[in-house]
Amino acid sequence: MKDYLIKALVFDGKVRAYATNTTILVNELQKSHDTWPTVSAALGRTATVGAMMGAMLKGDERVTIQMKSDGPIEQIVVDANAKGEVRGYVNNPHVDLPLNSKGKLDVAGVVGDGYLYVIKDLGLKEPYRGSVPIVSGEIGEDFTYYFTYSEQTPSAVAVGVLVNPDHTIRAAGGFIIQVMPGLEEEQIAELEETLSKLPTVSSMIDQGDSPEQILEKLFKNEFKVLERQEIQFKCNCSHERIYQMLVSLGIEEIEDMIAKEENAEVVCHFCNTKYQYNKEDLHGIVQDLQKEK
Repeated sequence: MKDYLIKALVFDGKVRAYATNTTILVNELQKSHDTWPTVSAALGRTATVGAMMGAMLKGDERVTIQMKSDGPIEQIVVDANAKGEVRGYVNNPHVDLPLNSKGKLDVAGVVGDGYLYVIKDLGLKEPYRGSVPIVSGEIGEDFTYYFTYSEQTPSAVAVGVLVNPDHTIRAAGGFIIQVMPGLEEEQIAELEETLSKLPTVSSMIDQGDSPEQILEKLFKNEFKVLERQEIQFKCNCSHERIYQMLVSLGIEEIEDMIAKEENAEVVCHFCNTKYQYNKEDLHGIVQDLQKEK
């Protein structure tokens, strides 16, 4: 079954809810980057949030998440759009630490301290930019803090990834609950109590719970599903995009590349696809640039 998420409204629209299963997506990321278990959990959790943040957009809008930190992972980057397409990478995929005090993967340890940046391309003259300090490195708590303090939307974010001994992904997914103005204090207290007793999101998915069933455990049957959207790993790199990138370097730099290397290999950060350009290809780019003069 394909990964998907649902968007829902609760309490007459006073709560927005998103829930998703991203097991296939996170498996694709793990295979593309050969991430080790703790890194898979960190990247997978961030990509799961990215998928849900993409679902908050529309049309051709997209969101880019960057977590820059002093931990051994150094940086996590996730890019997502309103169509359910998600991609991502980390600076250091081959990092691992001993299990934490709870006997779980030490995601906070590989992430460390730093800042969480969110850039949204909403088709306006300038993109929206928001940033907050990384408060725990556990990802879910960091985005809970981001939504509450950067976007002024009180939220609860839960994401989880279970990794098999062979490094494949056993279960991955998450949910975001956002409180809108007008929700009664009693309803908020009831929601907080339910959240505190809820099993981990990765365990629910591992036991076979669908996104709908996750929301049922939170809200019984009091939510209304607005949309169901497929989620998939997809990179928009291509020979044409790489060609344009090489063109942007200019004649002098490409000629220098020919003199020193005789060929070029460009590797996409997001999917690790390799694009090869031999000496003749590079001479062709130079000729194209000379014709444009």
